[in-house]
Amino acid sequence: MYRVEEKYNCTETELYMLQARMEAVLHPDDNEAGQEGYRIVSLYFDDLSDSCLQDTVDGVNWRVKYRIRIYNDSLDVIKLEVKSKKDSYILKRSKTISRAQMESLMKGECIEDEGSAEDPATLFNLAIRTQGLKPKVIVAYERKAYVYEPGNVRITFDRNVRTSSRVEAFGQRDVSYDFLREYDKVLEVKYDEFIPDFLLQLLEPGNMRQSAYSKYQLCRECAASQIEG
Repeated sequence: MYRVEEKYNCTETELYMLQARMEAVLHPDDNEAGQEGYRIVSLYFDDLSDSCLQDTVDGVNWRVKYRIRIYNDSLDVIKLEVKSKKDSYILKRSKTISRAQMESLMKGECIEDEGSAEDPATLFNLAIRTQGLKPKVIVAYERKAYVYEPGNVRITFDRNVRTSSRVEAFGQRDVSYDFLREYDKVLEVKYDEFIPDFLLQLLEPGNMRQSAYSKYQLCRECAASQIEG
């Protein structure tokens, strides 16, 4: 099922204010490791032509991203994900993989798949074989997330977005990062078919503006600027 995804660039003050409102009425999600939420570290892949990046830069109506994701710097749970986006709608195909499978994909090798378009491993393997898919950048940030079951609403507050071009170090704890100089905070609102009116009122954005924010694009550009510098 495709879900609506809306993103807003925020200041720390705006995030703090909105998070306090959510704290009063919604439940935190199950990934939380403490009051500060949890850390997400993702390894993004792209093909030989950087098609995923270019489609994002060009604002192509339908685009896709490939990534491996871990939480709180732990390899206990490793997620393989393919995220498709059309306008404001997203579809994420996700499955848990082993460390050995992760390492194979990082080397540009295919892994066992189900032969189904619903299996992200199948989509990864196809892109590896036909487009030369390989790791491009690491993206990390802290997330505080809240959920509201009716409408499958999920509201997330992401801070300290940072990046590393040392893709071979993904999964290690001693990765050094470059922090984004701006746009390092973002509010994301995701839901299925509707979002309750009371949440819309609580999320009154004020001076915030909805954005086609892409952590992948910003971190690729940041990593490139570090290399050029």
